[in-house]
Amino acid sequence: MDGGILGALLPLLLMFAIFYFLLIRPQQKRQKKVQQMHAALEKGDKIITIGGMHGTIDAIDDDRVIIAVDNGSKLTFDRQAIRDVTNRD
Repeated sequence: MDGGILGALLPLLLMFAIFYFLLIRPQQKRQKKVQQMHAALEKGDKIITIGGMHGTIDAIDDDRVIIAVDNGSKLTFDRQAIRDVTNRD
């Protein structure tokens, strides 16, 4: 009987391992990288928002970022709205 239970659980364990290494773990790595990028934001960084707006960080606090755009306007965004920093490599 034990062989039957092991035989039934082995495919389920293999499927879980495949899901973990192909889906869950890479997503956790991407999420950690984005959190590190948000934590490292500084005044003067050139950024792109998730909506595609390009600008420069004019001021920053814990939750919000004020972005200066080319025409002199300043816009306020949540820190999570920053998709990428373009002046860092």
